[in-house]
Amino acid sequence: MITSFPPFTAQDYRLGAPILVLTLFSLVILCLDLFLPARLKQLSAVPALLGLAGAACYTRGIQRMLPLSGEPLRGFFGCLVLDPFSVYFFYLFLVGAAIAILISIKYLEIERENHGEFYALLLFAVIGMMCMAAGYDLVLIFIGIELMAISTYILAGFLRSNQRSNEAALKYLLLGAFSSAMFAYGLSLFYGVSGSTNLGDIAHALTLRSAAYPKDPIVMLALLMTLVGMLFKIAAAPFHMWAPDVYEGAPTSVTGFMSVSVKAAGWAVMLRLLLFGLYPLRALYVPILVFVALLTLTTGNVAAITQTNTKRLLAYSSIAHVGYMMLGLVASDGVSNRTGIKGILFYLLVYTFMNIGAFAVLTSLRRRKIVGDNLDDLNGLFQKAPIEALLMLVFLLSLAGIPPLAGFYGKYFIFLSLIETGHYMLASVAVLFTVVGAYYYLKMANAMFMGTAVSEEPVQSTAAMNVALMFAATATVVIGLMPNIFIRAVDWSLTSLGPAGIAMLK
Repeated sequence: MITSFPPFTAQDYRLGAPILVLTLFSLVILCLDLFLPARLKQLSAVPALLGLAGAACYTRGIQRMLPLSGEPLRGFFGCLVLDPFSVYFFYLFLVGAAIAILISIKYLEIERENHGEFYALLLFAVIGMMCMAAGYDLVLIFIGIELMAISTYILAGFLRSNQRSNEAALKYLLLGAFSSAMFAYGLSLFYGVSGSTNLGDIAHALTLRSAAYPKDPIVMLALLMTLVGMLFKIAAAPFHMWAPDVYEGAPTSVTGFMSVSVKAAGWAVMLRLLLFGLYPLRALYVPILVFVALLTLTTGNVAAITQTNTKRLLAYSSIAHVGYMMLGLVASDGVSNRTGIKGILFYLLVYTFMNIGAFAVLTSLRRRKIVGDNLDDLNGLFQKAPIEALLMLVFLLSLAGIPPLAGFYGKYFIFLSLIETGHYMLASVAVLFTVVGAYYYLKMANAMFMGTAVSEEPVQSTAAMNVALMFAATATVVIGLMPNIFIRAVDWSLTSLGPAGIAMLK
């Protein structure tokens, strides 16, 4: 018997408008690239930026449609859910992609790889991220993950003549495929025990099953497999091994994009699953998260100390930041305490600007004969490019959590949630690792201001690069000086999380 479904409504298309706009502009870029001569290939960045701006406008329209109560809007038979949580992440993805495009224009020209496919792949990756953040169905979430992953696999290996880039892409592909297989296996088990791919139905089924079988081996195996897939996407230890090599080998502008937007998308899925569909299993996954968080903090901070390659150093730094955010998830359950989840969302906001800003400075160092990703390449940067050096210092101090820059508040909310919930030992360990992190950030600053330049070749910037740098630096400073506006935005995004959000979706 064939089941017939009602046709899509105008509401469905309104809710999917940001995704549809990005899809349209991606196709336009691919078609336009066929007609542009080689010397004008960089013009493909213009429709990419216009597509992101159009998607942002439609996202703003969806935001205005949302009820003040935080009740979500559902489309495409409940598979797509637009709520404050997903809208918040939409903005993060769009901003991260826009900055990545601005810093890529000069970089791709120097590498002689300025092709329209690059910008189309970036937009395709953002489309996948939006499906991940707004997906309330396992099938849509998995499709979004794969669309994002396949796009970033290709972007990581976009420097076709560069052996390191090819190696990074192959390693990312193999390990990514393995983690996706485990993730899909875990999701299939949850479908088996619940009979549905809807997160609300899964949460209801797990509540009943946990009451009857508190330690059901099938549920525990499903949880473990699903966690492995999610932890890989956010580069948490011990599933972090791909990050340093991929970050080092991928184009620097792509590395910046992966370090913020791809990681934010991974967190969107992780929060959506753990605080909605898998919330009844919180007692089972919290001990795992505690262990992984401590291991991630230790691995990221200790390994970063010995790095001489700046991209690998920032890769391990990125791993360490994941450890801090995981502590916020340990401390907050989305009901009695939300400070930790608030800290995660605020952390992702500020991390988008300060981390991609740091990679933007590294991208600006790329010249014909200088790669710009070794610590020695930063030596004497203040004498050659004082503005870039000062901006890099702002980003590094923010990453270290030094007030009054934006990075301070991300760590503040995480530590506050640990103290509020009585996790004093975890808070102490986190503070200790913050001191360790400050050491390797200041090591980079010391090279810029106290080191002797290896090359006298000047750093030449472009208008697009300058816009990206100033925008990221301004956001890092403004969020730190006037955090209340952004804290209210984070509070708004929290209204649809946890059991209350599940109840609104029933």
